[in-house]
Amino acid sequence: MAVRATVSRFPADSDAQEASGIPWGLTVTPFAAKDENGQAPVYGSDGNLLPRCENCYAYFNTYCELDQWVWNCSLCGTLNGLSSQAIARYSRPQSCAEMMSSFIDLELPSEGSEEEILHARPVYVAAVDLSSSEEFLELTKSALQAALEALAPESLFGLATFSHKLGLYDVQGPIPVVKNVFIPQDAEGTLPIELEDVMPLLQFLAPVKTCKDRITSALETLKPTTSWERTPGTGQELDGVLMGGRGFGAAMEALCNYLGSEYGNTFALARVFAFLSGPPDHGPGQLDTRRYGEQYASKGEDADRALLPEQTPFYKDLAAVAVQAGVCVDIFAVTNEYTDLASLKFLSIESGGSLFLYSNTDDSTLPQDMYRMLSRPYAFNCVLRLRTSTEFKPGHSYGHFFPDPQYENVQHIICCDSYATYAYDFDFVNDVGFSRHASEQPMVQIAFQYTVVVPPEELSGSELVSSSRGKHSIKRRLRIRTLQYGTARNLNELYDGVDPEVVLSLLVHKVILASLEEGVREGRMLLHDWLVILTAQYNEAFKLIQYKNGSSSMTGQVDVTFSQCPQLQLLPRLVFALLRNPLLRFHEEGVHPDYRIYVQCLFSALEPSSLHRAIYPVLTSYSTLDKQAYPRHSLSRAALLTSGSPIFFLDAFTTLIVFYSSTADPSLPFPPPQDCLLRSAINKLKQERCITPKLVFIRGGQDDATAFENYLIEEQDVDGTGLTSAMGFVSFLEDITQSVLEYMK
Repeated sequence: MAVRATVSRFPADSDAQEASGIPWGLTVTPFAAKDENGQAPVYGSDGNLLPRCENCYAYFNTYCELDQWVWNCSLCGTLNGLSSQAIARYSRPQSCAEMMSSFIDLELPSEGSEEEILHARPVYVAAVDLSSSEEFLELTKSALQAALEALAPESLFGLATFSHKLGLYDVQGPIPVVKNVFIPQDAEGTLPIELEDVMPLLQFLAPVKTCKDRITSALETLKPTTSWERTPGTGQELDGVLMGGRGFGAAMEALCNYLGSEYGNTFALARVFAFLSGPPDHGPGQLDTRRYGEQYASKGEDADRALLPEQTPFYKDLAAVAVQAGVCVDIFAVTNEYTDLASLKFLSIESGGSLFLYSNTDDSTLPQDMYRMLSRPYAFNCVLRLRTSTEFKPGHSYGHFFPDPQYENVQHIICCDSYATYAYDFDFVNDVGFSRHASEQPMVQIAFQYTVVVPPEELSGSELVSSSRGKHSIKRRLRIRTLQYGTARNLNELYDGVDPEVVLSLLVHKVILASLEEGVREGRMLLHDWLVILTAQYNEAFKLIQYKNGSSSMTGQVDVTFSQCPQLQLLPRLVFALLRNPLLRFHEEGVHPDYRIYVQCLFSALEPSSLHRAIYPVLTSYSTLDKQAYPRHSLSRAALLTSGSPIFFLDAFTTLIVFYSSTADPSLPFPPPQDCLLRSAINKLKQERCITPKLVFIRGGQDDATAFENYLIEEQDVDGTGLTSAMGFVSFLEDITQSVLEYMK
């Protein structure tokens, strides 16, 4: 569980927080195996016996004062009694995880019968769009082949298809058999028959171990509907034109209900992979994509605002159904036509899944992403709870979860991998803040309760009874991290402890929220104004500018580069880069609304260091393929020219570019060979990433270098004209200077 705060020392009170201009909050990556310093938790058992405060329900931790029979809560100060069982436990402190570390991971006792606990197998269902092209289906087949390689042999796998009908495959017999149900064309329609009556669920879900080859054979039979069903043959009354309909909404709803019948019995979590090649246009959940065309022609309405909200609550409601059924949906959209991901995204992000968008089939990383996603560990049915000491409280929470309907500051996460990150900002409870003389320091406790499926080979000998060999078992665990922070005595101290990457994370969450509610223009203004106010308050705090009493004349020079505070120096560049990012660029600049939604979903789940790269890429230079010249350059042509290095490597998170300058020695091997330092660095980055970055090699002077040059944003105008004459970053700082002077008058 990695936790990073925007400031290492918290503001003393609301006035200090207001005066600093820095957002106050933190990010948490709950299922990360280690903390932000690389330390693993101390593991233990009997999480149910961990004492809890009678007043605030915080868990006992190493910061609590322990007397013989009582303990003081480190969050609220309440004196609590200890049970005789706990007194006996704590007489041997070395045997209890909670006495050894403030970062612990405890096993909870299993609920349900032993048979239920052991029988819950991982279930995966692929739902493939047949209203598509041959190329789309070939890519999907490759992705599912990769998935089959990554799945544990004991997993159950089901194959379904959708178009104007929903197909269920039985692959457990000698040859694959498909049974189809027609999807009504009407948006209010329902399927004529329950899927359980079409094919019993346990006939549909096949064990990967024994049926892998047959699943592969079934995949080979998939053909686009366009090639075999364009005419209304076989006595069907449907018009031939409508045969290619994409009944995605009805198919997803039916599959969730179908799987839900066995939730908690056959499986503890079912993951549905939905492969989509365009917008749903048939039956329930169909979307009207004409709004995109109308916006292009612009009716005087703000396109950046009109295309961000969903046009129907269908998929948001369906996500709630999926959650109840124990189903997590991942959407893989491979399309360059408008698909209205603004409406579809809820089905994936609110059910604990991911949203992927690929603009074409040629250079898509879908098979690699699929394999990567299924190879890494994940937790499910998670509950995340953040508690604080009494002087402050969590304000907004951000991330892909759904809030508990009953309890405040409790978030439910259906499926959580080791990269998924959530953010919180803090507010003071009153004007007093943290007492300067009290010995109590600000405290934060994060509790994460989760379930994992443990393969048979990871069970300890005592847990393996002969009847359970080869079966998966379900483990419920409780991970707790308690942190103590200092308080800043003045603004200098506060600024010295700023973590710019976490500040960026909170800013990104806030501007995404503002964009969704008020439109992109509002998001941009919010960001611009924030930097202006921060700069003004920094200049005021360091007394760099002063207005003479009663006059408008000013002494001093505005410092927009935060020259006296190294921790803030990165922020102007990050804000400039964020304003140039597709997240906040205008529709008329050619930012596709679906791509903007994809970026919103991706960015709002990234941990701070990855988000930093995605917004302001890392540009490194190499003097040879085995020797790094400089670890970080600014993103400008001037930086390239002055460095004089022959090779540059740019890491933009989703894309990696190796660029050989036009003056590079022609004898340098191109592309870089596998055994060089540069290649090792690339492979390491690819390995650690949550998605598969696209790798591009460019030779300056020979290849088209546009892809690389587009990332050199510091000479591009912030308004997005792309003209280099406006001296982008420099003129941006001048604009901030002028705005600061206006603000301070």
